[in-house]
Amino acid sequence: MSNRKIFSGLLLMTTVLSGVSSHSVYAASSTIQTGHATSRGNMRPMGVHAAHHTATTHDTGPVRSRAAPESLSVSAHRTVHGAHLVVGKKLLEAAPPGTNPMAALNTMPGVDFQSADAQGVSTWSTQIFMHGFQQQEIGMTLDGVPLGEMTYRNYNGLNPVLAVSSENVQGIDVSQSAGAEDVAATNNLGGSLAYTTTDPSHKLGGTVNQGFGSFNTFHTFARVDSGDLNSTGTRFYASYMRNDQDKWKGYGEQFYQQVNAKLVQPIGNNSSLSAYFDWSDLHELEYQDMSPDILNHLGPNADNYYNGRASGYIRAYDAALAAQNKGGGYPAGYGNLSDASDASYYEGATNQDDIVGYLKADLALTDKVRWTTTAYGHGESQQTTWTTPYSGSPNGSPLSELVKQPSIRRFGVLSQVTYDIAHNHIGGGVWYENNDYQSPMYQYAEPNVVNGVVQGNLVNPLGHFKDPFAEVFNQNYNTNTFTAFVQDTYRPIRNLALHFGFKSLLNTTRVGDGYLNQDYYGNIGNITSGVSQTIAKPFLPHIGVDWTFLKRHELFIDISENVHTYAESGFKLSNSPFAVTQTAYNDARSTLRPETAWTYAIGYRYHDRLLGASVYAYRTNFNNRLQQITSGPAVNPISSVANVGGVTMNGVDAALTITPLRNLAITNSVSYNHAVYDDNITDSNGTHATKGKQVVNYPRFMYKARLSYDWRSLSFYIDGNYVGQRNYDYEGEYRIPGYWLSNLGLQWHVKKTSDTGPRLGGFLRGLTLSFNLTNLTNTRYIATMGENGNPMNGASAYGDQSMLLGTPRMAFGAIKADF
Repeated sequence: MSNRKIFSGLLLMTTVLSGVSSHSVYAASSTIQTGHATSRGNMRPMGVHAAHHTATTHDTGPVRSRAAPESLSVSAHRTVHGAHLVVGKKLLEAAPPGTNPMAALNTMPGVDFQSADAQGVSTWSTQIFMHGFQQQEIGMTLDGVPLGEMTYRNYNGLNPVLAVSSENVQGIDVSQSAGAEDVAATNNLGGSLAYTTTDPSHKLGGTVNQGFGSFNTFHTFARVDSGDLNSTGTRFYASYMRNDQDKWKGYGEQFYQQVNAKLVQPIGNNSSLSAYFDWSDLHELEYQDMSPDILNHLGPNADNYYNGRASGYIRAYDAALAAQNKGGGYPAGYGNLSDASDASYYEGATNQDDIVGYLKADLALTDKVRWTTTAYGHGESQQTTWTTPYSGSPNGSPLSELVKQPSIRRFGVLSQVTYDIAHNHIGGGVWYENNDYQSPMYQYAEPNVVNGVVQGNLVNPLGHFKDPFAEVFNQNYNTNTFTAFVQDTYRPIRNLALHFGFKSLLNTTRVGDGYLNQDYYGNIGNITSGVSQTIAKPFLPHIGVDWTFLKRHELFIDISENVHTYAESGFKLSNSPFAVTQTAYNDARSTLRPETAWTYAIGYRYHDRLLGASVYAYRTNFNNRLQQITSGPAVNPISSVANVGGVTMNGVDAALTITPLRNLAITNSVSYNHAVYDDNITDSNGTHATKGKQVVNYPRFMYKARLSYDWRSLSFYIDGNYVGQRNYDYEGEYRIPGYWLSNLGLQWHVKKTSDTGPRLGGFLRGLTLSFNLTNLTNTRYIATMGENGNPMNGASAYGDQSMLLGTPRMAFGAIKADF
């Protein structure tokens, strides 16, 4: 390919982002700035892609950064695998109880984590970007097991927060540069997040963590460790977690519960067998998507009609009558909106159950050879709902419930061998997975209203729906994935490492017979059926050089290519080339190419007792970007998927950490990302001027600061985070302004588990009290963007509902006891 040029620059990675603070935090804004349009146009693509940049691999040598108080260590790997950050357990535990571990990554330069709830556990609103890549392009694993793409209604995995309770996460190995040939993923253009779970304790005991907070937040976690059951060290743990909170606006709860268990059987001194199990059960009422129009006319507290009582349903019923020109009416203020029908629905909810498990053998065959093999399985069922005001029920109600009910059944095996000989660390491995994905949507009846009285029972949106009166669409996918990798890190001298590796990928997806309800969609033809696509990439290289000089200085260069296989989804729900009509698929088939990216990175890093400094520069050439192009109404648009060209990205991160006192860390970092589209987009409405425009949803500039301090039995942190202006539409005409956000936390370790001496009260090994405040200044800001896709230009941006507000100030407390 023509993109194989090395972009040079300076690299550095935030050495221990365990302390960052900005004491100049902007005051809270009393109103939300929703952005401004610089020109007008039309058209809306529900496409998904933001900026792009590639992944990086795992270290096989020593990590060279010194740990800061909160355990976020950084290494420009001496094994030439780019910049890795290891987010440790202490940093994760500093967050409010039950917080998504991914939220801790928001302290890293180049990372932007967003959510509409303070704990970051809402699967609809959660977003993470790394160096411009969105979560669909970031590989994620749990103890090496692939978690697939982190999308709402995931098709080949699950959100990490549903795979492991936050208290059972030992750490996250973050690879946000090039490479990662050994990661089991088919989407890691933009890096990888490798979660590791804690092992069972050698001693009998357990942990209870009870948290509470604003808006009736309650988080309960209980874990029991068996300790060593015999002389060989057989041990296990089992845990239960329950998280419950009310929505901070509107009405309804967001609830999920989880069971984890892990068994470890040591074999000899350096081998083991292990097994892991996860069950999660999630039920959430989601926040209504906002538009600038809604925010300006209804205000930030606008939400759906649902209030758990008949009055909420009747309001939605009357609005549906108005939408269908059958009488009824909208609440006060809705008449000023450009689209009153979509401003509020009756409700929208998520119901999801997952079971994940694996068996792993980690065997030291000799002192130089290690063989690891993992077999895993995953099952998932979902019911994601919204009450449509456009299609009624057979009983005469103008409302009906549309419920997407995707399911996943996947099984796989991973196996790899490493061999140390002379100056070489050699590795190789394979991964195979079969994934069966079903993606139907059904229509369920809502009750009628006669003389102001609801006939029958209200539907429970957090229950399990049964007996639909219509099937709207259905597709079944079967995907076989096979990857293999080989890599070698060669050290000709002690302070120089040369790395070369490559990955091969073979991925085949077949779509069976599909169904599309012509009465619902209006005789548009059948959904894509009976077709298959195969992606074969025999050589995806990764090259690196890592040089340590003058004792405390490091320099590395990293180059790699990676690929993203075709997405899968329900009809018109993503940029999947299969999730369209058969006609649209046939028209696009000859131009379909998998998305690929080349990334070139160079970095420099320095560290000593008082100072850590780093600079990291990168260039990415992203090719064959697939985008869903839609026209017509937002609810039922005409949709196709097209190859719309590429993205060119140049970026730099810089960080400085100062530790003037023992256990005191002050970190500041800046990130700049110049990511622009390479081409204009042409569709039935003409050509749209996207060439040279900054990508949507991701800021060009971010600044982060954090201060953390441990003093005796107290731990404290305060942080500040500035997220710069973000483009809302592809032509860059409507921009969401930047904002400042600050948080603080305090922990009092009444007794640390590491302390010697008698147990507290005769039985407690440890006791910790914690307090957290999020969004200190009560700033109103736009958090999640593009969850429904992004508008094409400013004309459609003002009324486009594809943004969610961040949470107001919230307080949390917790009591954790170890026994």
